Formats: sequence, structure tokens, C-alpha cells
Amino acid sequence: MLSFLGAPAIWSISIIQKFARAIGSGRLPMAASLGDNRPMGHSRAAKADSHDRIVKVAADRFRELGVDGISVADLMKSAGLTHGGFYRHFGSRADLVAEAIQCALDDGSVAVDAIAVKPGATLGALVDAYLSLAHRDNLTSGCAVTTLANDVVRSGDRVRGAYTRQVRRYVEVLERLMERVPPKKRHSTAVAALATLVGAVAMARAVNDEKLSREILKASAAALKARFAQDSIRPVQPPR
Repeated sequence: MLSFLGAPAIWSISIIQKFARAIGSGRLPMAASLGDNRPMGHSRAAKADSHDRIVKVAADRFRELGVDGISVADLMKSAGLTHGGFYRHFGSRADLVAEAIQCALDDGSVAVDAIAVKPGATLGALVDAYLSLAHRDNLTSGCAVTTLANDVVRSGDRVRGAYTRQVRRYVEVLERLMERVPPKKRHSTAVAALATLVGAVAMARAVNDEKLSREILKASAAALKARFAQDSIRPVQPPR
């Protein structure tokens, strides 16, 4: 009787404890483990929504804090999910980094397109937006070509490839806006202009002198527009 009640009972308790830990860690979904009656499509949609939320949160936080500036646990918490559920969505942290950086780069495309594809779009309008105080001060939604450059240098080919494609895309956008530049010189001129834009924002963010930071933005905008743009020079926003 003792052996009948002892070993099987202990075994059952052990299984229950492991089962509970698996649910709590996120490796075993609560609903699915207990018999989820929801349609399969609902579960897949919910997982996709959670996945996209993690990627978006990571894209924002990486731009703000750097790829190494926040842990997976804190990212999952910011997304409203448990740390244990991370590996239901990603094979590794590197996979999340790659997706998040791609998301951040895509955000930049949307922002640039909002300016560049408008009828009558000019290089001057793009320069003003990129070298604005608003862009300088908003790391979370800022252009990833600037904010994540240092992180990309230390990343693998997947991330560097995505970054390279985005740089080329920006160069093409700038070329289309350089109507006064001879066609044969547009590509090299656009590369130089992009380097000026990215470098100016990075430097303006890095210095701890507000006056100098504004001068960097203003001087860079004036130099670019005087050389390439058709619009008149507009000053950087006044001090707030």
C-alpha cells in the first residue's frame, strides 16, 4: 500500500509542478495546455499581434537606448508580456534585433516618403525636416540610419544588409530631388548630402552645448540648401 500510494503520488506531484512551471514560464500557453476551445485562427492572430508588438517596442527602445541598452526581460515587460514567452516568438535575441532594426528602418522610409513623394516636393523640405530640433530630440521615432549606426556596425550580415538597403534607398530619394545637379553628378552628390544629414544629427545629439547643437543643424541645413536645393533658406526652429 505504501509503495502504491508513495511513488505514484510523488511522481504525480512532480509532473504537476513541472506542468505549472511550464505554464508560468510561457513555454506552455495556459489556454492551450488546459484545452483551448478557441478557434485556431484566433490563437495564431493573437500570437502574430504579440510578435508585432514585441518588435515595435524593441524598435523604439533600441533607437532610444541602443541594442545593448535594454534586456529581453525589460523589452517583454514593456510589450506587456512575460519574459518566458520570448522564445515562442524568436529563436534568439539576435533574431529580435534583426527584426526590430528592420522595423525601425521601415519607419524611416514612411517618414521620408511622407515628405518626398508629395507633389512639388523639394530637397529643402526634406533637409528642414531631417535637421529639425524635433528630429534631434526624438530618439524613439528618429531615423534609424542615424540612431542605430553604431549598433549595426557590430551586427551580422542580415542587419547590415538591411541598413545598406536603406542607405541606398535614401540616396535614390535625394537624387530625385536634386533637379539642379547635373545627372552625372547626382549620385555622388546625394551620397555626400546623406552623409551630411546623418552626421549633423548625430553630432547635434552628442554635444552637451545647446547653442552649438543648434548651430550644427542650422549650418548644415544652410550649406546643403545653398548648394543643392531650389527653396530659400529657412532658419532652424527658434528656441523653445
